[in-house]
Formats: sequence, structure tokens, C-alpha cells
Amino acid sequence: MGCIGAVPLADIMLDERAERKDIEVRSFSSGSSLTPESCEVALECLLSYAPDLAIVVSPNAALPGPTRIRERLHEAGVPTLSISDGPAEKAFYKKNDEGKKVPSVLQGQGFIVLPMDPMIGARREFLDPSEMVLFNGELLHVFSITGVIRFLETKIDGLIEGLKSGTAVEMPKIKATPEMIITAGAFGNPYAEAKAYAAIKILEALAKVTTKACFKVRDRERYITMVTAGHEMLRAAVRLADEARELEKAHDSLMRTPHGPDGTTLRKRGLKDPFDSTS
Repeated sequence: MGCIGAVPLADIMLDERAERKDIEVRSFSSGSSLTPESCEVALECLLSYAPDLAIVVSPNAALPGPTRIRERLHEAGVPTLSISDGPAEKAFYKKNDEGKKVPSVLQGQGFIVLPMDPMIGARREFLDPSEMVLFNGELLHVFSITGVIRFLETKIDGLIEGLKSGTAVEMPKIKATPEMIITAGAFGNPYAEAKAYAAIKILEALAKVTTKACFKVRDRERYITMVTAGHEMLRAAVRLADEARELEKAHDSLMRTPHGPDGTTLRKRGLKDPFDSTS
């Protein structure tokens, strides 16, 4: 529903070589629109497919469109994982009697909130189609190097394995932190890990800058500078991520985790090492 940085290749990362025999993946989209009407069209396609697991990805999952999707999937009894950005936290948490935020979702549903998935600088004076593609491409670049993609891969693969085994599946209820991300990144070099951590922290700060520029600042001169600065912050994160990857490559410590045909996750660090397998 709409687009966040984690969306464009979310389905492909589950079967990166198109050889898995244990799952079948389909994607349905509302396009760039998040209106309830647009979301409803995608939902009808999804329900007609009768999935064993639905993954709903959108900006701000508290909006009416994504909220209605979750409600309909709950009514249909489809296990559902929502993946969204920082503003979605208000859709998945409520305060308990002690005033502490705790997860609150419909039965059979879970979520992953990614505060490091920043809003694009969506001001017409700045954003055109080329800038939009560039931003999302660079964001995916940082996500893949720092560990965001592997973090999502691991969580979704865990759900798939649970469904395959017929056991009760516990849906994730997670607000991702930089520490979770770099752990998933599995860096072999401590300097590379530190650079990746810095890149993620920049993305979290970037999210605050662009959200403020798009929704709170009314002065044209100010918001143009702010959204432009946000995209420059992403460029800084890209450079740090690239430096992290080059350090890993130089020390032959880059982790690789491809899927086998049966869905098994294979692992190796040295480029020419044999694979170890994990369930």
C-alpha cells in the first residue's frame, strides 16, 4: 500500500534465485495511493489468492487504508504481518494501566516497525520521478548493507517455517532498533559494524527532518532546504554503508545468506568457503 523503502523488492528477497519449491509468492499493490478505495482493490486481489500468510507493507499503518486492510484480513482469518515506518507505532502500541506502551494488535497479526525507514522529501518543488527513484534506490542500498533486508528476511522466513511445520506461529511484534539491524548484518569487522550503525542512526534522524518538512513547516524556503538536506543525509548514509561493505570485502568477512530450494537458509562468510545450513 503506497511505498516505503522496504517495499520495492520485499517479495523478491524471499526467493532471490526463483528456485524455492516450498513457497509461492504473489504481490498486489495499491500503487502510490493509500486511499481506502485503492487499498480495497489490492485487498480483493489478495483475498482471491487465498494466502496462508499476508504481509502488508505501507507507510504509516495507522492511516484508514492500511487499517481497513488489517481489519478485513482479520475477519478472513488470514495470518498477517504488517511492515511499516516510524509513524506506524501509534497503530500497534497502546498505553497500559501503568502508562507504558505495549503492543496491541488484532489476534493472529503482528508487526515490524522500522524507524530507520525515512519519509521521502515529498515536496513538489524538490521531488520529481528521478529523485524519487534515486532516493528509494539509495535507501535499499543502505538497507541491504547494514542488515535491514536480512533482518526482514529472517523474521519472515521464521513465519514461513512455522506455517510449514504446522506449529502455532507467534507473529513478531517488533520496533526495530539499530542494534537489532547491525546484529542481523552479521559484520565480521568491528569498524564496518560501527559504520553501519552510524548509517542507520543517520536514517533515523533523516526521518525526523523530512517528516517535519512535509507536514509541519509551512514556509516554502524552509521546507525546500529541509527536504533537500534530508536527501543529502541519505547520501552520507550511503557512503558510510559502502565503506562498511568494502571493509568486509577486504577482510573476506562478508556474510551471505541465500535460500536453498527447500527454503533452508545457507550461510557463509568467506567468498570461496562452502555453505553451512541453518533451519
